[in-house]
Amino acid sequence: MYSNDEKLKKIQQTVLQMSQIIYDFCKENDLLCYFCGGGVIGAIREGGFVPWDDDLDFFMPRKDYERFYQLWKSSSLNERYPILRTTEYYVDHNLFTTIRDTETTFIKTYQTDLDIPHGIAIDIFPLDIAPESTYKQKIQKAWALIYSLYCNQIVPKNHGGLISIGSKVLLTLVPGTKARYRIWKYAEKQMMKYNNFQTPFVTELCVGPRYMGSIYYAEDFSVSIEKPFEDRMMPIPIGYDRYLKKAFGNYMERPPKNKQVSIHDAVFIDPDNSYKKYKGIYYLTNREDK
Repeated sequence: MYSNDEKLKKIQQTVLQMSQIIYDFCKENDLLCYFCGGGVIGAIREGGFVPWDDDLDFFMPRKDYERFYQLWKSSSLNERYPILRTTEYYVDHNLFTTIRDTETTFIKTYQTDLDIPHGIAIDIFPLDIAPESTYKQKIQKAWALIYSLYCNQIVPKNHGGLISIGSKVLLTLVPGTKARYRIWKYAEKQMMKYNNFQTPFVTELCVGPRYMGSIYYAEDFSVSIEKPFEDRMMPIPIGYDRYLKKAFGNYMERPPKNKQVSIHDAVFIDPDNSYKKYKGIYYLTNREDK
């Protein structure tokens, strides 16, 4: 996807700087946050970026996640780094919150028809309380799947057969965005209803099918600890080892060479110029209002 290592390095430096801004903001406002996924693996195994990764993502407990959204939205940081989340009037085909750098360009393949800030992004995922009952966990995941379909408003990629057909049918049955909004807001309420309880478990629900409904121990995410990451200290969950083993298996071993690639598809990337330069060229190419 990248023309050379220099472009990847520039993307990494941008997301690292954005991550530092987000982390500093969270500390100033007493919000709990920590890297998730590849960021945690990078901190423990690499002392920085996984060499082929082009992003860093955060987990936040739901309570902090919602407060973060409101605080950031009203801060001056929101001008250059707008915080984005699907609402009744705004759809970006994501289930989670993103912050984007408007002075850069990273146009994702599933967003080329959208008139949104197409800058380099940091994704932020909420952690919700999971019930103790495995049956109730399955029901919670079922609500999350409904939420996913109607919030995303696109058929999941790389899922053929019944999943693809069923998704198309369900979206066709509810064509209007307002009706879809009502459905996903109701599903969201159902999947979040355990957040007022204390259980030993948390789960990630606002993600793709691979990790949706994954159950982790709440104590592993109760606080963050700092670890060296490139030239600075960044936050990871205190129970990172148990979390990473559950999510990724033997995370201390690099994958085979053929799998050492970025998983994020992009139509066009320019870490040095604003996405606005490319309207009608790499996004909104089939729209009359381009």
